[in-house]
Amino acid sequence: MRLDHIHEGASPVSVSQSGLIRLSGPARAIALNVLRVNSLQTGAYVSRFRGRGMEFDESRPYQPGDDPRSIDWRVTARSTTAYTKLFREERERPVLIAVDLRSNMHFATQGCFKSVNASRAAALLSWAAHHRGDRLGGLIFGDTTHRELKPRLGRRAALRFVHELAEHPDWQEHEAEPAGADPLAQAMSALRRVARPGSLVVVISDFIGFSRSAQSYLSSVAQHNEVLAVFLNDPIERELPPPGRYRLVSPEEELAIDTYAAPARHDYEQAYEDRLEELEKFCQRYGVHLMPMSTDDDPVSTLQTALGRRTH
Repeated sequence: MRLDHIHEGASPVSVSQSGLIRLSGPARAIALNVLRVNSLQTGAYVSRFRGRGMEFDESRPYQPGDDPRSIDWRVTARSTTAYTKLFREERERPVLIAVDLRSNMHFATQGCFKSVNASRAAALLSWAAHHRGDRLGGLIFGDTTHRELKPRLGRRAALRFVHELAEHPDWQEHEAEPAGADPLAQAMSALRRVARPGSLVVVISDFIGFSRSAQSYLSSVAQHNEVLAVFLNDPIERELPPPGRYRLVSPEEELAIDTYAAPARHDYEQAYEDRLEELEKFCQRYGVHLMPMSTDDDPVSTLQTALGRRTH
């Protein structure tokens, strides 16, 4: 699943609105209706999305065979007979996509920055939602700025989403001081506020700093919505390169690291395993679908493998 679908000449460290618009075509192959989520890590569980939500239509007198859980107690209390609720499938399901552009996401040793692959995955999902006829909204957050987009229908909603994604201030300001003490928790709190029950909610992040507060907010979202967590990571986070001395360079500084010491290598890799295990346990506990994506993965292939391919 390497970077086969990325447009030639695309930057590995930034995105453009035109580049994200071009992903509309490949997004037609990504299924958001069959919605079988295959976790890609070893030993992970396989689960299915519940699909579109159901919304209340009307009440009618209870009939033998009706589900007792659907009794409309409010109407029944005002009548001499029991009433049951009737539901109909929502024509357009809200799809909310939360994208992490914090400073830790502007990093990679192979492929593209986490923030770049996260943005391309978000654009693909936004176009897939549009092609399917779902209402699209989102939350694009970084260290300095949170942008909320209410769910709307049509191509303009997808264009608005990719515009806000490409023009988000944290592409330029990711070295600035965070606007709050816990930007990820703030984003999950906002997501809990705007997510309408029955929505498909996608959170695309490396989940660094996934605090108890952030977990609490996201678990509340998962109680009433289908949630997919796309976990961005870089190969050097999973395993250090062979023993040696390496240079890490950013626009502001240069850092030399020594990977010879075996205990340090073990502690480094154990820290990543512990972080991943905590995220996996959280997702299994609250029914959140977990999908890993590496900086050297192709978002198109990764999403097609995890969510399935459209057959028509």
